[in-house]
Amino acid sequence: MFHSKISGLGFYVPENVVTNDDLSKIMDTNDEWIQERTGIKERRHIIRGEDTTTSMGVKAAKIAIERSKIDKDDIDFIIFATLSPDYYFPGPGVLVQRDLGIKTVGALDVRNQCSGFVYAISIADQYIKTGMYKNILVIGSEVHSTGLDFTDRGRGVSVIFGDGAGAAVLSREEDLKKGILSTHLHSEGQHAEELVLIAPGMGKRWITDIIAEDNPDDESYYPYMNGQFVFKNAVVRFAEVINEGLEANNLHVSDVSMLIPHQANLRISQFIQKKFDLTDDQVYNNIQRYGNTTAASIPIALTEAWEKGKIKEGDLIVLAAFGSGFTWASAIIRW
Repeated sequence: MFHSKISGLGFYVPENVVTNDDLSKIMDTNDEWIQERTGIKERRHIIRGEDTTTSMGVKAAKIAIERSKIDKDDIDFIIFATLSPDYYFPGPGVLVQRDLGIKTVGALDVRNQCSGFVYAISIADQYIKTGMYKNILVIGSEVHSTGLDFTDRGRGVSVIFGDGAGAAVLSREEDLKKGILSTHLHSEGQHAEELVLIAPGMGKRWITDIIAEDNPDDESYYPYMNGQFVFKNAVVRFAEVINEGLEANNLHVSDVSMLIPHQANLRISQFIQKKFDLTDDQVYNNIQRYGNTTAASIPIALTEAWEKGKIKEGDLIVLAAFGSGFTWASAIIRW
């Protein structure tokens, strides 16, 4: 029996900074309105032709592999979490394998949106615990900016999201007191349409229908979010899944060194921080600078926190996410 540990971390965000004031020039919004509701001041958008979901994931992965002090050929498996793949198919996992020049290992794509990275970590953890693999590359990467409605109609959603990528290498750890102690995954599909991108799809909105209709008023190919409903569910599920993880390991809130929540909305993070009576030093948020990068948000924040020396050996780290599906998840890690 083994545990898995995070042996290397890396992230990449595009250089193109888009401020709230920039968005106010193309839609009816303003800096005060956005910050009050989301806490976001700016986000990154790709420059088309320079970055893709895969290319950003590759850049983050190279950093994570270097920091893990292994060779890329030591990677046994690749897991790529995203809702915004380069292609409808194949998924970006195989593209990363190709672009990194890694041997012909397996590649898995995870479609769990905001919870995607924690789900991917859980999958990698199980593979390593069973002894099947020794080093697994896990990536969360998103390009939102090319699929948002930057008109007044879409402002409630489009101001929230940003582009970026984060990566982690999970490696075998023989000390069972260290590494990933447990992961906890949940879903509630009855609310699937409360945070959704309907088209293009093979169900209600076929690709051929969209092409044939040429209907500029069709909103089905833009993300829809019932903001208040999502917020109310998020704060409940965040709390539940954090408590579940702590209880499974006979731990208490006072044991938590750092909570890295999915960067959905600063107000959600602040609500959870207050509920658990955590200090500012126990919660890491960077949504103010990057917006919501969905599957990339936790690995970006985790990497930044580690780079700044806020995560040290022996610390208890909690990852928690909630998002479209609805899905939610947590991971309890002894660094």
